[in-house]
Amino acid sequence: MPDSGGETPAPAGAPTPEPSALELSDVSITYRTRGTDRPAVQGVSLRIAPGEAYGLVGESGSGKSTVALAVVQYLPRNGRVSAGSVTVAGQDVLGMRGAPLREFRSRSVSMVYQEPTRALNPSLRVGAQVAEVFALRGLDRQASTEATEQMLSKVRISDPRAVMRRYPHELSGGMAQRVVIAMALAASPELLVLDEPTTALDATVEAEVLDLIAALRTEFGTSVLFISHNLAVIAKVCDRVGVLYAGTMVEQGGASTVFKKPAHPYTVGLLRSVPRRGQRKDHGPLPVIPGFLPRPDEVGAGCVFASRCPLVIEKCRTSEPPLFTVEPGRVSRCYRWTEAENDDGTVDDSPAAAPAAEPTDASPAEPVVSLQHVSKTFPGGVHALTDVSLDIAAGQTLGLVGESGSGKTTLARVLLGLIPPDQGSVVNLGGTALAPSARRRPRAQLRALQIVFQNPDSALNRRHPVRRIISQPLARLAGLSGAVLEARLSELVTQVRLEQRHLLLRPAQLSGGLKQRVAIARAFGGGPRVVVCDEPTSALDVSVQAAILNLLADLQRREQVTYLFISHDLGVVRYLSDQIVVLYLGQVMQAGPAEAVFNGPHHPYTEALLSAVPQLDGVVADRIRLDGEIPSAASPPSGCVFHTRCRRRLSSGVCETTAPPALDAGDGHSIRCHIPPDELRRLQGGTL
Repeated sequence: MPDSGGETPAPAGAPTPEPSALELSDVSITYRTRGTDRPAVQGVSLRIAPGEAYGLVGESGSGKSTVALAVVQYLPRNGRVSAGSVTVAGQDVLGMRGAPLREFRSRSVSMVYQEPTRALNPSLRVGAQVAEVFALRGLDRQASTEATEQMLSKVRISDPRAVMRRYPHELSGGMAQRVVIAMALAASPELLVLDEPTTALDATVEAEVLDLIAALRTEFGTSVLFISHNLAVIAKVCDRVGVLYAGTMVEQGGASTVFKKPAHPYTVGLLRSVPRRGQRKDHGPLPVIPGFLPRPDEVGAGCVFASRCPLVIEKCRTSEPPLFTVEPGRVSRCYRWTEAENDDGTVDDSPAAAPAAEPTDASPAEPVVSLQHVSKTFPGGVHALTDVSLDIAAGQTLGLVGESGSGKTTLARVLLGLIPPDQGSVVNLGGTALAPSARRRPRAQLRALQIVFQNPDSALNRRHPVRRIISQPLARLAGLSGAVLEARLSELVTQVRLEQRHLLLRPAQLSGGLKQRVAIARAFGGGPRVVVCDEPTSALDVSVQAAILNLLADLQRREQVTYLFISHDLGVVRYLSDQIVVLYLGQVMQAGPAEAVFNGPHHPYTEALLSAVPQLDGVVADRIRLDGEIPSAASPPSGCVFHTRCRRRLSSGVCETTAPPALDAGDGHSIRCHIPPDELRRLQGGTL
């Protein structure tokens, strides 16, 4: 085990003879709150070479976005770079003011944010917004329009003229993100900063955007600073990676090396929190990093990770470790870096053993949730759902997957009674038909059906403390009061691993993971039989995601609750789900037990979805590129609705003219395709 006297501290980044596209040297950033300077980033150094992609990872609050904002001088008014230097292509960024700073932002660096719709003006057509960037470079109106069309083509928009005439709200998420990337690249910047650009995207659209970024790097020679909590995305896109923790760089090096052989306990903990290929909830809980991320101003004199580290020794608590050289170009801020990979840096998050709840009234032959021949047509003839049938057994999870616009959220809203289905649709709960509208359902049914949303910020009343947020459904739906309500509240707080002190706080005072725990506690307060989970972990860091998945699995085991789980993260879906339904344009393409669906044979659409998922284990599938956008639900294709994008459509023309039947693939597994399951398996070469 090296110590500070036995190793020579290494520089934060290996020197390179090439001029740096971006160089941060010993940068510290502070925010002034209530008259006090509070550190957010401390002593961070990194270099990005021309044409290189550099990934920055770490939990929320670690300082990733703060670093990005400092690079373009977009820190809020109470934030400032208190020490160090920032240069882009040799230009001193921190010394710029006024016109030079505006020129720098318009020509040298561009930034793409997580939410593309927030970066686009809703009142201007897309073409005008992209053309404005070219106009700032001195092009006249006609030249700007022509350059806009060419740039939209470069970002793989098939009909750029039509897109130029649309407003942002008329674009899909993937299309909007491509437009924002086009705007960013229109300035031909030396550096492109990407802050969580794929978090809200489906697997296929995410893969398209990542391929696009790689191609544009090659064409334009642009360097990239890529910020993401998706470690597999960073592994796929980036040449090197830096790991931030509580505002401090704890590890840095080549992305493939860091992810295959991490040299810091924090990096190890992040990597082992990710559900791996084939991992399921019945294999046991996911490892999690114990404790919570401290604020930089809460860190003591020693290592920033000491309070959560399984390898901590007394020296770690009293003396901050320097950056040790692991190998050329690779550093770790850990006294025991040679031992890091041998300890997983995580803990078993499973609670003390508890007996499962007694089975519900529904017998094995009677599913808790049954949807039969459910369709939903919106005004204008938009067919959001077409003849969808599915069953969910007590205590099981049905994973619902498909691209945006496939009907996942519409189906969830029909089940919850938020929108009525078409006539002839049947929605049953425990063998009892549900009224189309939630307003016409009795209180017992409202209690039985609850939802956990993707974004807890928009689902929690920011004016109320946590106690009131969780207590309200206990009083209104469950009719609890007094000591009984307090007992149930205390039980819920324990079950979702909150502390009593959290009850006094408001949502703004909680981390993203704690907010989601509050949302889950509220959903479970009334003793629901079915909980709809609509992308509940997509905005969370991998360590927090693991804790939430463990929590959901534990609550399901204890309460025998049933989940309808919607997600575009197929690894998460596979971990938690017992059954899978694949939707495309409102129709079921494939359904069956989770392992059967994932192991194959696959519907050609499922095959494409699975091929688009980036992997941390280094296994790279040949990605199947889907042609064009998902068709309009107002005028779906004839025959098989997927035939316009299917690489396996039959030359006989039957796919274009005849709707395929749902073929039996065995063991309750069905595939809606004209190609028999055995032939699909042969074509696909087994499993993915």
